Amino acid sequence: MSSFDDVGSAIENHTEEDENYFISMTDMMVGILFIFVIMLMVFALNFRQQTDVSLEQIRLLQKAKEQAEIVADRLESLRNKIGLELQQLDKSNQVRADLLQEIQRRLEDQGVFVQIDPANGVLRLTDKAVRFPSGIPTLSDEATENVRKIAAALYEVLPRYTACRKADPTCDNTGTPSVETVFIEGHTDMSGRDDDNWTLSTSRAVNTYRTMAQAQPSLLQLQNHARRQLISVSGYSSTRPLIDEPTRAAYDTNRRIDLRFVMEIGDRQNLTAVVGLTREMEAELRQLRSAIDKANGK
Repeated sequence: MSSFDDVGSAIENHTEEDENYFISMTDMMVGILFIFVIMLMVFALNFRQQTDVSLEQIRLLQKAKEQAEIVADRLESLRNKIGLELQQLDKSNQVRADLLQEIQRRLEDQGVFVQIDPANGVLRLTDKAVRFPSGIPTLSDEATENVRKIAAALYEVLPRYTACRKADPTCDNTGTPSVETVFIEGHTDMSGRDDDNWTLSTSRAVNTYRTMAQAQPSLLQLQNHARRQLISVSGYSSTRPLIDEPTRAAYDTNRRIDLRFVMEIGDRQNLTAVVGLTREMEAELRQLRSAIDKANGK
């Protein structure tokens, strides 16, 4: 794999992990509730079986009750925080879908036909827009002209979805969802040697990037909140085919360029607060379990 691919894939993997963070947090919350209910049921069952309830047991029961109320409050707070972050994620996805649709409309008006995948944030340059002959990384004259049109459409739309400009010392901190990265992704078909295909796919992405940069240098001025350039490249060899068949038609389709738009989601401070809350809940649950064990003579 090339260095472009290493960097691009690492950044993308990190972002995909961020996008799945809130769903994982929801799953964790459900699991904690499940464990909590089981613990209370076991405690209640054991308590009913006790025929000699001592003052110490009553004290421990009261302590467990208080601990349970604390955990319930923590869970309510966590659920509210996760709910707000999920709303922000939904908003980011809708903003990205609007962005893709606007770019697609502008390109169709110029006779350049692309496909969009709003769920995954992909603008796909089909063989009607950019076609690569087998084993060739360079753009044809027709493909070059289309990439220039794509670059123009990007610069007409993308600045409204971008947080920072290189020449501007301030960034947009209004909380409006913005783009974190636009990956220019190169792909090959399944023919040829795998090692060659990694280089080939990355070269296709790099050549597309260079053509865009030459056509619209201002695209390189767009930055995310971390002050990193928006436009980047990655290569995937034949690992992400659109049609997983060993046919010529499939090969023609799979040799392509995708533009993947990744949104900036979640405020780091909010995420840190959620993680801290889960740790506090873990401590409360440990204390609750300890109180139950003592009441049961363990």
